[in-house]
Amino acid sequence: MTTRLDRRRFVAELIDRVPGDTLVVSGLGSASYDVFAACDRPGNFYLWGAMGAAVPLALGLALAQPRHPVVAITGDGEHLMGIGALGTIGVRQPPNLDVVVLDNGHFGETGMQSSHTSLGTDLVAVARGFGIADAHRISDLAEVGDLGARIRARQATTYAQVLINTDEPPRALPPRDGVANKNAFRAALGFPTF
Repeated sequence: MTTRLDRRRFVAELIDRVPGDTLVVSGLGSASYDVFAACDRPGNFYLWGAMGAAVPLALGLALAQPRHPVVAITGDGEHLMGIGALGTIGVRQPPNLDVVVLDNGHFGETGMQSSHTSLGTDLVAVARGFGIADAHRISDLAEVGDLGARIRARQATTYAQVLINTDEPPRALPPRDGVANKNAFRAALGFPTF
């Protein structure tokens, strides 16, 4: 039986290990709740209603902001909605981009229906098939240190499928004001806000 990790603890430990200038894009739902609970800061971009957009947005940021590490933290259901972005990531290979998929095998925000990953889809194989060589599965909390080191090194695009349990900790809701979130994020990058 495969070990499944506590998602909130994993995210907190990962956020603790990334450089301070890391841009974090969190997918809607639990990923955003966990990133917010770990550390609310202007370099976080929380998605509220754009299912499937976390990885494509992180890709755009990584290409536009090559001096910053960029991490997409999302769930398997949200990620599956935008899986095609891995094709462009495989072609472009931004070394400052890391994709972290918190996989509980369910669509947690819509009623815990089984997702493709609990029905046989192997996300690591999918990522490798799209050309992302550094794709791996995490099922031990001790591996968070290695993932943090990969993010700090910025030597290659990294894809991590993190096997998490289905527990639902209390929600920690980031601000829902999209304009304020956008302006805080732009200000963190030194861009004007409007």
